[in-house]
Amino acid sequence: MKKKEQEKIAVLIPCYNEEKTVEKVVKDYKKALPDADIYVYDNNSTDNTASIAKKAGAIVKYEYRQGKGNVIRSMFKDIDADCYLMIDGDDTYPATHAKEMCNLILEKKADMVIGDRLSSTYFTENKRPFHNFGNVLVRGLINKLFKSNVRDIMTGYRAFSYDFVKTFPVLSKGFEIETEMTIHALDKNFLLKEIPVDYRDRPAGSESKLNTFSDGFKVLKTIARLFKEYKPTVFFSLVSLLFFIISLVFGVPVFVEYFKTGLVPRYPTLIFSGFMLMIAILMFICGIILEVVVKKNRQLFELILINTKKNK
Repeated sequence: MKKKEQEKIAVLIPCYNEEKTVEKVVKDYKKALPDADIYVYDNNSTDNTASIAKKAGAIVKYEYRQGKGNVIRSMFKDIDADCYLMIDGDDTYPATHAKEMCNLILEKKADMVIGDRLSSTYFTENKRPFHNFGNVLVRGLINKLFKSNVRDIMTGYRAFSYDFVKTFPVLSKGFEIETEMTIHALDKNFLLKEIPVDYRDRPAGSESKLNTFSDGFKVLKTIARLFKEYKPTVFFSLVSLLFFIISLVFGVPVFVEYFKTGLVPRYPTLIFSGFMLMIAILMFICGIILEVVVKKNRQLFELILINTKKNK
């Protein structure tokens, strides 16, 4: 595709202690996208990441709030471009597919292009079995809850349109940011495309910043929070059903005994069952009310999206 003069591509590389790989990453993507601006945001590195990136030709900026989500928030706020390509600074994503991903954005064929590792070499290259299990678990949960078919939820290799970047409210502070991006795109009906991309494990001496269990728990917590916020009717209906079942378990034996003998010997159990039923009803009503709020927010978002296009 012939690149228009006004079309600007920004390559976004969040980094924390990546001095062993950042030079190669910057040079690889400068070669793949010679007209792009390469941004490296240093996130309190204690090594020479920033100076090495600058020597390699990157535009180096700093984010002092720790966490990948905080870095992405600053990147999206500070940088204006027609296409944004986000990659990790650990040299796990070859630059082979960079141009194809950016072209899909520039040709308006997608608002987010997802570099799908899981359909390619991820499971053979990644030597951390719990990471593999976590990716499959998160993918299954989100596709089930949001009725989607996204093959790689947590990949750090993505391309975005201007409209997506400037209307995406970044709330996550850490590695759960990719999960939040995917759910936001699904909920707001952005056009998603997935491209299988090669994945290679980190080179020797380069250590992952992702903690399998603590960060995995944060991701699951984020899914639960976003499920509640984006699908309140379903979420609160499930909670309501749980309390309703508890009410039945404790209440039915009391009523059975009453119909047999005409006596209610267990008033505390009956009162507890009644409270559980009241909570079930309240949870269901909360879900209905919040669904109206969510629908209004979606309408407001569409208006914001229209204004974003006009002001571009």
